[in-house]
Amino acid sequence: MAATRTTKRKAPDWLGLAPFLLFCLAFEIVPIIFLLRGSFIEKSTQQLTLQNYLDLQRPIYINSFVNSIKISGISALVGVLLGTLIGYAIYRWPSRRVQDTLISLSDVTTNFAGAPLAFSFIVILGMNGVITQFLLQYLNYELYPKFSIYSFSGLTLAYIYFQLPLMVLLILPAFAGIKKEWEESAQSLGADTFQFWWRIGIPILTPSLIAGLTLLFANAFGAYATAYTLVQAKLSLVTLQIGYMIAGEVRQNQAVGMAMAVISLVIMGLSIWIYQMSTRRARRWSKA
Repeated sequence: MAATRTTKRKAPDWLGLAPFLLFCLAFEIVPIIFLLRGSFIEKSTQQLTLQNYLDLQRPIYINSFVNSIKISGISALVGVLLGTLIGYAIYRWPSRRVQDTLISLSDVTTNFAGAPLAFSFIVILGMNGVITQFLLQYLNYELYPKFSIYSFSGLTLAYIYFQLPLMVLLILPAFAGIKKEWEESAQSLGADTFQFWWRIGIPILTPSLIAGLTLLFANAFGAYATAYTLVQAKLSLVTLQIGYMIAGEVRQNQAVGMAMAVISLVIMGLSIWIYQMSTRRARRWSKA
């Protein structure tokens, strides 16, 4: 009877999770199952095959993975370095009101991505952009063709724009977890500020930095709208190739696109796993 009463008391809790579980089932689990199945189906015969994955050895697909990994790695690394420095500056800022304003600005900025972000960069750094024309008219410096917003470097710059504030939001709790007692104890033992951060602060922050790096990498790897708006066919990326394979009119091959999507899921899943392991280790320091 006691077990029955306990089950009855817990039933409303499970019912409250039902919409979320149904959402995950309908929009995450079921699509992944169909994606896995479709990646092993031959287009003409509808038989099981590995040919879709073997087709990914073609240079265009390999190049798309290389480009996506490069642009994700570079934007993530720059985002971690600059975001950590900016996050530390915000953390040390004496005014709480200014801190809250900068955090809110970072929150808004990191969500400003996709096609609106791409159009903003075109207006600012396009061939007829504001900064481009300013450099040409007032400094007699031609930005093009040395730089192009429609190239690998231009897309990387656009990615850094939303990667950097995301890292700021991720690193601020890590800075808050560094207790003043640790710094005071280090100073009482004769350590200066540099020695404290080199021997204590940075090792404590390392799990959070690794977590931020992997999350930023996954965030950039899965970006689609910004890349499609800026570079389209000028640069081969995994997300663009998947779009062409599944919804394109010229190179449509849904099975190969699904195979690329499965490999992308593995890469993203590995990144998220590293992120989870790193954040778990970072929590140990915050509880110490």
